[in-house]
Amino acid sequence: MDEELRERVRAEAETAALFNALKHGSDPEVGAIMGPLMGENPEFREHGDQIPGVVAPVVQEVAGMDEQERRERLSELAPELVEELEAEDEADERALPDLPNADEYDEIRMRAAPNPNGPWHLGHARMPSVIGTYKQRYDGHFIVRFDDTDPETKRPDLDAYDAILDDVDYLGFEPDEVLRASDRVETYYDYARDLIDEGGAYTCSCPAEQFRELKADGEPCPHRDKDAETVRAEFEEMVDGEYDAGEMVLRVRTDITHKNPALRDFVAFRVVDTPHPREEAADYRAWPMLDFQSGVDDHLTGVTHIIRGIDLQDSAKRQRFVYDYFGWEYPEVLHWGHVQVDEYDVKLSTSTIKERIDAGDLTGWDDPRAPTLKSVRRRGIRGQAIVDAMVELGLSTSDVDLAMSSVYANNRDLVDEETDRSFLVRDTDVSAPGGDVAGEVERAPDGPAQRLAVAGDDRPDAGHPPVHPNHEERGDRDIPVGDAVLLEAGDVPAHGDRVWLKGYGCLRNDDGTLRWVGTDIEMVREEDVPVVHWVPADDNVPVRMRTVHGDVLGYAEPGFADYEPDDLVQFERVGFVRYDRDTAADADADADGDAEADTGAADETVVYYAHP
Repeated sequence: MDEELRERVRAEAETAALFNALKHGSDPEVGAIMGPLMGENPEFREHGDQIPGVVAPVVQEVAGMDEQERRERLSELAPELVEELEAEDEADERALPDLPNADEYDEIRMRAAPNPNGPWHLGHARMPSVIGTYKQRYDGHFIVRFDDTDPETKRPDLDAYDAILDDVDYLGFEPDEVLRASDRVETYYDYARDLIDEGGAYTCSCPAEQFRELKADGEPCPHRDKDAETVRAEFEEMVDGEYDAGEMVLRVRTDITHKNPALRDFVAFRVVDTPHPREEAADYRAWPMLDFQSGVDDHLTGVTHIIRGIDLQDSAKRQRFVYDYFGWEYPEVLHWGHVQVDEYDVKLSTSTIKERIDAGDLTGWDDPRAPTLKSVRRRGIRGQAIVDAMVELGLSTSDVDLAMSSVYANNRDLVDEETDRSFLVRDTDVSAPGGDVAGEVERAPDGPAQRLAVAGDDRPDAGHPPVHPNHEERGDRDIPVGDAVLLEAGDVPAHGDRVWLKGYGCLRNDDGTLRWVGTDIEMVREEDVPVVHWVPADDNVPVRMRTVHGDVLGYAEPGFADYEPDDLVQFERVGFVRYDRDTAADADADADGDAEADTGAADETVVYYAHP
């Protein structure tokens, strides 16, 4: 490399490193800028072994700058890139507006309040994504509070507490505080007693249907005017378990003639006969309703801003009655519409997903056909891709649709440069990008994968496609050809036509035998010879690719066997996959009683399809 080219590499590397650092708010790394650098400057590629040595000191110099210095230097070198960054910043702000009256609070404190009745589906990711982003913007306080005070109707799943915290971690956030409402029942009792003393609550033994009729007519029930001493005594009897479910409730005294019937003397506590599944809370029988419990906790934990669904506007109105009795200031409230996710055939509902799992329609919460965070995580999709897509939805009060294509685009940006390439020849119907096979499939002995003999005295013994097209320094793959190759049916040339096996060369179909033509790339560039992926027919890795639509079977190049669980690989012309497991190894583990029960024959490698 001459000095002139070296200086040009330095200049391009500095621009790329500055842009990368400002875009991601972190120090640049050589690996992160090598891809764009080589992709935008193809003339650098022949010096691929020398480029990293030139780039490294430039990256180190940029890493030593603060943000202002980086921005000023990039303004000198490429002002159009600074404008691009500023445009992105403005777009981010429009997607997620500033919190109302944020400057009036010493600290922004927000909470995600999941019901732990199962692991999270994709829709649940919106709240921690937005709250976590606001925490970062304001250097705020992020609370995860499990609203688990319904032991019966929305009965908590003991495994869900840790599963949800694991999902929050997957999204890239760490809560500053984790609370379980079922640990705080005595606190709710204390505030119920205070509310009774304030004249803000009364015990009621009206049958539910009778009270509904009175409420609808704006008429008080006969218990509304009990004295505080009687109410207090009956509430203590509720706490002591002297009533069965439905016999007694504690109501908040509001306005029985309010124009909104939902706000008329709502229930604060009821008796639940079913014990709570947590041992620490199993003895309680008087349980607070969500509006009471949540309202008290929001105040005690100093929550400044609440985000909730547009359909829950009455919750804030009910809680304000309690806040007014205690003289508390109600937090700022923002409402948003529901989010729906495309692509899946399974409803975005925890109870529905659980039913499908129990019925055997899904293999578990991480089945690729399930719209859950565990599922997309197992597919190799990074949490940041979910967060970015959720933030882009903003805070509209209208219902919004999350296109999984936006998640896939985000993930592709995150993983493409670091992901190796490989070949997979699919052996089942390939009508969709990852196949479109519902449910379980079996490998077809004479399926779409076509075996063709390879002939030619001067043909190479192996193909050598690059590990990554933008990173020559990673080297090439070594794929032996042998006497025959497998092609997908749609890639087999007609008799007499030519085909270019990627990384190998050009061959002509001679009545089912591919005869060697040569390696003149001009046949591709000027004569439109198609370039296809392939694998050796007798030296390959049987693969089961699990997708949103079902399982797809195929054969990968032999080097695919060297990957390990959690590795990401892009099957060229197919898509990104996460290497999940080798079923042969699982069979060995199963002999020891350790293997996971799941789809896959004994000689297959199982991968999970992420996206195109």
